[in-house]
Amino acid sequence: MIRFQDCDPLQHLNNAKYLDYYFNAREDHVFSMYGFTMDYTFKKHNASWVVYNHQIGYIRPARVSEWVTIITSIIYFDESTMVTEYVMTNENKTELKNVMWSTAKYISVATGKVIPHQEDIHRFLQTVAVEGVDYVNITFNERIKQIKTALAEGRY
Repeated sequence: MIRFQDCDPLQHLNNAKYLDYYFNAREDHVFSMYGFTMDYTFKKHNASWVVYNHQIGYIRPARVSEWVTIITSIIYFDESTMVTEYVMTNENKTELKNVMWSTAKYISVATGKVIPHQEDIHRFLQTVAVEGVDYVNITFNERIKQIKTALAEGRY
């Protein structure tokens, strides 16, 4: 539910708060679905993902007290990069509110430098990455159109 304290005077979710909602949802999803906690890489490998950039599209406002659905997915990864797609819809998944692509680099905590994913992390990413999003060949705006179409057809 969209909290009053997170909204602007127009009763829309504050733009910066989307990140909080998304990151909290992703942490919950990954733990509940895979038992993976965000501190695993830090404790086991002294490494972590650090946000490199975001692309975000505000399509329709999320409003005070509105129940929303948040879908999070790894849509791309390589040796040292991971891209997570965040999608916010209304509760029934009939109206697209927001889409964000968040690119993270995998770094050594000791050096602060980008490092390759360890084998167990690479296997985990292979297991959880979704198929069907051609991240390398699609633009962000084209992806938003795909999501809108999938929602309209009840496929999302």
